[in-house]
Amino acid sequence: MTRAFDPGRPVPAALLDDLVDLASRAPSAGKAQGWHLVVLEGADTARFWDVTLPPKRRSGFAWPGLLDAPVIALPLADPAAYVRRYGEPDKAASGLGRSAAAWPAPYWTVDAAFAVMTLLLAAEERGLGSLFFGVFQGEEELRATLGLPSHLELLGAIALGWPADDGPGRPGLSAGRRRRAPGEIIHRGGW
Repeated sequence: MTRAFDPGRPVPAALLDDLVDLASRAPSAGKAQGWHLVVLEGADTARFWDVTLPPKRRSGFAWPGLLDAPVIALPLADPAAYVRRYGEPDKAASGLGRSAAAWPAPYWTVDAAFAVMTLLLAAEERGLGSLFFGVFQGEEELRATLGLPSHLELLGAIALGWPADDGPGRPGLSAGRRRRAPGEIIHRGGW
C-alpha cells in the first residue's frame, strides 16, 4: 500500500477508466453489480481531505504524502440493487428479493470489496500506487458535501496515483505484524 504520492503526476482519465473496467469484471452475485465509485481528481481531492482530515489536524498526520494522491475514489455498495436483482423472475425463488434482511450475508459489500481489490491489483500492475483506507471521521459531512445517497454503503476510500520518488512512504502501523501461515488458516476436512 502506497502512502506517499507524486503530486505532479495526474492519473490519466483513460487509465482510471481501464482500471474501473477491470474492476467491473470482479465476481458479482446475480451480476447485480451494485457498486459505484465517486472519483475526486486533482484539486478536487481537497473536498475529501478538508472534511475527513481538516487542516488543523494535519500537523501530526503520520503520512503527509498521502494527501498528494491525485485521485481519491469512494467505493459505495448498493443493497437495493441486490434486492431488485433477486426479485427478478430468474432469481425470485431464492427469496432474497424480499429485503436486504433476507440475505444471509451482505453480498453488496462482498461484491464491492471484490471490485475494490481488483482495482487495487490492476493499479499495481499498471505501476500506480494505491491505498485502501477507512473513512473514520466526517462521513456524514462527506456524504452531504458530495451528495452521496443515504442508502449506499460507503466502504472506505482509495488513494491512487504514481508513488513518490522516495518510495511508498512510511509503512502502516500494522505492517510489522506477523502474517499467518497457511496451516493457521486452512482447516482440512472440517474445523
